[in-house]
Amino acid sequence: MAVKLRLTRMGAKKAPRYRIVAADSRTARDGRFIEIIGYYDPTTEPETVKVDAEKALKWLNNGAQPSDTVRNILSGQGVMKQFHDAKAAAKGKK
Repeated sequence: MAVKLRLTRMGAKKAPRYRIVAADSRTARDGRFIEIIGYYDPTTEPETVKVDAEKALKWLNNGAQPSDTVRNILSGQGVMKQFHDAKAAAKGKK
């Protein structure tokens, strides 16, 4: 099972809000997911983003691939930097 970190659309028509979820890559965009990692609201000024860094790092370490948009959101929150630093530290220990 290939797991992706991606956005699921919520909210009303013309008022999107998104959940950041870990989901099987074969499921539909708004279909079944494994776990909610955070949310993203682009309609507020500035955009509202809340990410559970522990859950995101857990899924990234288990091999989940983030979509381009989720990768940008995680980079803005500093999660991708933590992931790369942890990966480099583990590689350095070998």
